[in-house]
Amino acid sequence: MSQKIVAMLSSYTGLQNRRDWLWKQTPHPFGVWDNIQMLGNAPNPDFLLLYQFDFPLPPPPKPWWKSWRKSQTPPLNIPSLLRGVPQERIIYLLREPPLQEVVKRNCANYKDASRYCGYISGPDNFAPHPDYMPAIWYVNHEFDFLDKGNIPDKMKRCSWITSGINRTENHRRRLAFLQLLRDNNFEFDLYGRNLPESSKSRGTLENKWHGMAPYYYNLSIENYADNEWYASEKLWDALLCWCLPICYGGSAADKLLPPGSFYGCLVWMKKV
Repeated sequence: MSQKIVAMLSSYTGLQNRRDWLWKQTPHPFGVWDNIQMLGNAPNPDFLLLYQFDFPLPPPPKPWWKSWRKSQTPPLNIPSLLRGVPQERIIYLLREPPLQEVVKRNCANYKDASRYCGYISGPDNFAPHPDYMPAIWYVNHEFDFLDKGNIPDKMKRCSWITSGINRTENHRRRLAFLQLLRDNNFEFDLYGRNLPESSKSRGTLENKWHGMAPYYYNLSIENYADNEWYASEKLWDALLCWCLPICYGGSAADKLLPPGSFYGCLVWMKKV
């Protein structure tokens, strides 16, 4: 069976021209799993994955006094980015939740993707094929290390790894919940970037394993809990570190995981 190369195109700045994307999630070196190889920047792939790719928005209408000026920026040529892959072998996946602030953009992306992609999916009911976000993780260990299933020593009670992002209403609710925990002296260690001083963060981590593996529990607080499709790496990272996730999110986790593998606190958190 011949090997198939899968390349990737994304609007995430950290993934542009990445050769080794997803290599840590394959059992063999260089992104190989059976007859599939992930090569993010391969120039002539068999398949192309558009991963959280934002198609360009139409330019806003110009005032009449500027309409005679020629644009200095040429429009983005989408076909030139698709590396010669036929439409039936191009997959479009959104991974971000359908927050109120981005729903219109998501729907525009789905519409544009239908012109170029053979399969289009996302974790919301606006997608042509609604489905769970494919599982990724940010624990910085190789596949073989995690596959052996060695349980790390547990020395502390609970941790939470999050950020101080506050650009949407859901992000601001998460920060308010964080402050509520601190105000009520809930015992946990907090890690993350750009967090307010009042949160008593211990700082950032290069490897999430260091902030999860030594703990029994992990607060896995999603940014979105209002549909049955969205579950993110917050859940998978905790489980790979042998933490019991204390999970706030939609019903996707109930469908993806067996009973007892996480503790759901959606109803309680909505009350507080």
